[in-house]
Amino acid sequence: MQTMGFDVFAIAVFAALFAGISKGGFGSGAAFAGAAILAIMISPGVALGIMLPLLMLIDLASLRAYWRQWSGRDAALLLVGGLPGVALGVLLFQRTDADVLRLLIGGIAIGFVLWQLAMRAGLLRRAAGAMPVWGGALAGVVAGFTSFVSHAGGPPAAVYLLSRGLDKTRYQATTVLVFWVFNITKAVPYGMLGLFTRETLLFDLALAPFALLGAWIGVRAHRIIPERVFFAITYILLAMTGAKLIWDGLT
Repeated sequence: MQTMGFDVFAIAVFAALFAGISKGGFGSGAAFAGAAILAIMISPGVALGIMLPLLMLIDLASLRAYWRQWSGRDAALLLVGGLPGVALGVLLFQRTDADVLRLLIGGIAIGFVLWQLAMRAGLLRRAAGAMPVWGGALAGVVAGFTSFVSHAGGPPAAVYLLSRGLDKTRYQATTVLVFWVFNITKAVPYGMLGLFTRETLLFDLALAPFALLGAWIGVRAHRIIPERVFFAITYILLAMTGAKLIWDGLT
């Protein structure tokens, strides 16, 4: 287990705050930036192990604010696909090494930025109508898989939920519910894979107040801060982080 000094803790504080703000107010899509940034400083597996308890805490803090405001049907479809997706993530994780994880997390980060930019430039279009039932289940499989290997289930879930035409709060509430269940499901295999240790859990105790603060800010920012400001910052961070992780994985 590598030593985690003050520099790692400082980055982890930022990651916890950022994840809290994203999950608390902006649909969870960019919450995985925290894990990606932390993976630059420490082993990707350790970064994922540190972030999961914090994400679960943020989920719990955010759930009350959006209680029963979600779309139950859409959440159920994503969860039906998501659980097999988590199982696929476990199989991959058992058969890979740290450099492959860096490439995977970095590739997902860059892919997320390119997808968002293409959408905004009109190169890709949202579905004209609601995706079919199988589309929701398929999005759930991809979301469950990417959630397990990089805490990046938000973008695949967003592809489906954006096609449903939900209002901002209903969309947000649905993502909070879905990833609350995903993260609970991930906890057992994470423990079996040795991603939780005494040191990471002590680290989480120190980071918990910052995660909760981020969730509190996110819930309030949901109604007052333009999404484009938050996501512009997110895209820059993810692009830089993804490029660094890919470089590290290849060299």
